[in-house]
Formats: sequence, structure tokens, C-alpha cells
Amino acid sequence: MKICIDIRCLAEGRRTGVEEYTRHLLHHLFAIDQKNEYVLFLNSWKKTKGNLSWLKKYPNVKVKKFNFPNKILNLMFWYLGWPKIDYLVGGADVVFSPNIIFGNVSARTKSVITIHDLSFFRHSEYFSRKRRWWHIFINPKKICQTANKIIVVSNSTKNDLVGLYKIKPEKIIVIPSAVSNDFCVINRNDEKLIKVKERYNLPYKFILFFGTIEPRKNIVGLIRAFNLLQKQSGEYKLIIAGEKGWMNEEINNEIINSPFREKIKIINCVPDEDKVYLYNLASLFVYPSFFEGFGFPPLEAMKCGVPVIVSNNSSLPEIVGDAGIIIDPDKPDEIFLAMKGILENSKLRNILIKKGLEKSREFDWKKTAKKTLDVFLK
Repeated sequence: MKICIDIRCLAEGRRTGVEEYTRHLLHHLFAIDQKNEYVLFLNSWKKTKGNLSWLKKYPNVKVKKFNFPNKILNLMFWYLGWPKIDYLVGGADVVFSPNIIFGNVSARTKSVITIHDLSFFRHSEYFSRKRRWWHIFINPKKICQTANKIIVVSNSTKNDLVGLYKIKPEKIIVIPSAVSNDFCVINRNDEKLIKVKERYNLPYKFILFFGTIEPRKNIVGLIRAFNLLQKQSGEYKLIIAGEKGWMNEEINNEIINSPFREKIKIINCVPDEDKVYLYNLASLFVYPSFFEGFGFPPLEAMKCGVPVIVSNNSSLPEIVGDAGIIIDPDKPDEIFLAMKGILENSKLRNILIKKGLEKSREFDWKKTAKKTLDVFLK
């Protein structure tokens, strides 16, 4: 069987949720399947920024790279319905896209797509004008209607597809994502732990947020909750880590206007190898996002033995369960009380750490890859 996978999302070398999902899924998929033939469709007018050298070790995997200008290729996909991706790569039985993107597949080839969330539909106000127009042009509803099968990473996203797009439930397969086993509890005497603390000039006690710095993550609400905490106890600092997103002026202004701004620190560039240490150094992880299709950071934190606080919406209660404190993201005072409760109650903290470690074991990339392969074969 010949399986084509669209890896255009890896061309820029970014490490957001979609890229993390794609890299880990492919790594484990190729590790368990040496029988089927894989051809990876890649297009980039400029030099590819993402490092794809790791693919060379799989003998049944080939990359077919094209150098069309992306804007022209997208217009051809959109207006002409041509070229067909399976034709470009020399034919395929299945074409799989790990995210929403422009593309077409011939009638004789089956298509599978992963939909991570419908945040662009539910909360368009958190997207830049450019991103909103992009989603209008690409027409995600039509893509879902045309696909033979749709993989979703949570039941929350499945419910949205059925309720908002009227997709038949039997067409949708729920296959949760996972996080790398590199995320784990590290001994407090580990030398690298101390080096990372010194490298980022981290305090001994801090509350951590990790994710793209953008309005949807509700960092403004977290800062307001932190301000309330500081009025009672100035023992902890707030570390906001992650790539810069769009429309983050309000976040910057909230920090500037905070009476405790000297206790708030932003770290924009954290290499993958440092992430596990950053989590392990944190006293508490807070993720008060307004909407998540899956939510990698809370799961990463739980695997590192850090108690977590997450929002009561979308997929987050599904991923965290009773292993974390669930709050209303629209209420900073509720976030504050949850933080205060965990930081002041060691018994509660230890219970959450234990439950978090147990819950995180339910998510495994090998299981995700095996279930995804089953979709292709069926």
C-alpha cells in the first residue's frame, strides 16, 4: 500500500501544536510500519527551514519536494482543483493531511485529514485578519465534507464537527494526541536542572504558563489572577514562556500596567531540550485558555509531576480529568483561588501530582500511531 502524507506544515521549522503532532506521529508511525510505502509531499519556494534529516533512516519513506511558489499553488488548488497531490507524488492509495491546508486528491484515492479544533470558527475574534481570511478561503467545512475519514484529537472536536459542520459521526475517528516520554520527573539534584535555572535566571518559586503568547490563551486573565495572589503573598513569580503569537499588544500592556510587573518574566525562545527542565522547576502550571483542540502543555506538565490548573472548556477537562483543578477562564478571581489553594495546601498539591502522573500515562504516541495506521489500512 502506498500512503502519501502532506508535510508542508513542517517546512517552516516551527514547533507549535500541529508541528509537534505531525513530527511525533510520523516518527512513531514509521517505527511500527516497515511494510507499507510512504511518500511525503513537501512544497516550498524557499529553502526549507525545518530539519527533515531524521526521515532518512526509514527505508520505506521518501520525500518528494516541489518548489512551486505557495501562493500560486494554493490558488491553483482553490480555483482549478488542480494539480492532484496523489498525481504529483506518482500515485497513492491514501493521502493524509495532518492539518487543514489547500490541496486536492483524485477520485480514485482516499483522503484522510486530522482536524485539531474549530477555534477559528468558535473564536474568530482571537485570530488576526489575515488568519480569518485564510480560513474563509480555504473553506474547512468543505474539506471535512470531501474527506473520506476525519481524525480528531478529542471528543470535544468531534462534537464540534457534528454540531457545527453537520458531519456524520461515523466518518469521524477520535485518536488522542500524546506527548513525548522526554517529559518526565527529574531529580532535583540534576546538574542540567540547575544550569537551566541559571540560564533563564529563574526564581526558586514560580508559576508557569507555557504556550503561544496570543489572546486565545487568556494570559491577560492569568496576569490579573497573579496580581490578586501577590496582594496576599509575594512569594511566587510568574513565568510566561512560548513563541510570540499575534495580537499580543493587550498582553504586553497588562504586564506594563501590573503593580507587580517586576515579578513577571517572559521567555520567548525555549529549545525543546530545555522544556522538561522548565516544567520540573515550576511550582505550578496554569493554562487558562479559552479554547483548545487538545492542549499539549498541561499534559507535558503532568508528566513532569507539576500540579495543573486548566479551563473548564473545550478539550481541557477531557485531557486533564480529575488530575487538575478546573476553573472558569473568564473569572480571574477563580484562577487566583485555585492557585492559592494548591500553593498553600501541600496535601492537595501531592494528590494532584500523583493523579497527573497517572492520567498522563493514558496518552501514548505508539497508541496514536497504531490507531492512525488502522485508519489508513481500513
